[in-house]
Amino acid sequence: MRDMTMVTNAPKANGANTIPLVPLTPEQELATRARLAQALQMSLDPGEVLSLFYKHIQTLVSVSGILFKTASSDLKIGRECLHHCDYRLTTDEGYLGEIIFNRSKRFAEAELITLEFLLGSLVYPLRNAIRYQTAMRLALLDPLTLLGNRAALDTALRRELQMAERHQHELSLLMIDVDFFKKINDEYGHHRGDLVLCEIAKEIQSACRGSDITFRYGGEEFVVVLGKTDAEGAKIIAERIRQQIAETNINYNGNVIGTTVSIGIATRHSNEKEHIDDLFDRADKALYIAKNSGRNCVINSDDMLINT
Repeated sequence: MRDMTMVTNAPKANGANTIPLVPLTPEQELATRARLAQALQMSLDPGEVLSLFYKHIQTLVSVSGILFKTASSDLKIGRECLHHCDYRLTTDEGYLGEIIFNRSKRFAEAELITLEFLLGSLVYPLRNAIRYQTAMRLALLDPLTLLGNRAALDTALRRELQMAERHQHELSLLMIDVDFFKKINDEYGHHRGDLVLCEIAKEIQSACRGSDITFRYGGEEFVVVLGKTDAEGAKIIAERIRQQIAETNINYNGNVIGTTVSIGIATRHSNEKEHIDDLFDRADKALYIAKNSGRNCVINSDDMLINT
């Protein structure tokens, strides 16, 4: 693998042949850098930056595919082939990722030199795009539980409601509140209370389906958006969440901390048009009834008691 910090200790890749290609002239290098710089500044999406790079290098070095690998994800453009050359990308801030160029025939040494030259124009736009996407993602996360926050909830709920209206699907909303959470904070301290919230967040996600979206609404309240889910399906999921949390205990210095949750349900039916605020208000009212009906229970927006 070649190391792009810029390129050092670079061995020949895939037995590259010794037929030299005509190198770029200084004027061509300058023009190429200018074109690439302009193109790669047009997006802060890492996938799009990589696609733009892939498109613009084809006239200089033909490649069939690019794979960019990081510790958390892979980005793939085009297809994988028999021959490839690999580069480790680093900046003064550390490791950025590994980029792999693929094609059906071997890379000549002159082509590798050109790729290394071109990569010099990619590293920092790609780093900036990754930074931006990371910042955007963190801005939509609750830092304690790593669930979506209120801003992420607003965006997701609008999107899901629009999809439900467009395709005439049902949509359900769960509002979840931790019972007697203030008592946990008072008795065990806020740090232990935070750990309880994190454990509850994990249990909610564990009880939900892969398509369900979970958010921390604030304090000890959580919201789950259930796409394509009617009232009966929402009741089943809500009850599963309630039971799973009620059976969860957290050990702390020989003490066992147990807790329960109350859940309110609201469903947007397929033949109805409803504003987000109205759906939210119905779920909130159902939760209020649950809290005043002994807690540790599930109530739908029709005030039907599921379990106590």
